[in-house]
Amino acid sequence: MKLHLSRSSNTYLISGYGRDHFLINGVRHETSLIVLPDEVVTGWARHFDQLAPEHFDALAMRAPEIILLGSGVSLRFPAPALYAGLIKARIGVEVMDTPAACRTYNILAAEGRRVAAALILG
Repeated sequence: MKLHLSRSSNTYLISGYGRDHFLINGVRHETSLIVLPDEVVTGWARHFDQLAPEHFDALAMRAPEIILLGSGVSLRFPAPALYAGLIKARIGVEVMDTPAACRTYNILAAEGRRVAAALILG
């Protein structure tokens, strides 16, 4: 799906997505990734079933106020033990399917929020 965004700052926004790619500010990425307003981290977690605590640790070290976990085309919830460090750090985690996470990320980033979208392809 292509998203139409007006970009008035240097914020990374999701300009499109599909089952096999994400477009971040028009640049195509064919891997799961993390998107923050000021950073894109590629090669995050390949598949939902491969999520491990270190994937969530990579998010915690970037200190977002909220994390949107896009679990793929369907909604799947990771075991809470995987992201216990985020809970201890008082970082909010919202789980949704990846298309919803993409749309929600753009809204929150456009509002100037320190949001992270951890997006799994599929």
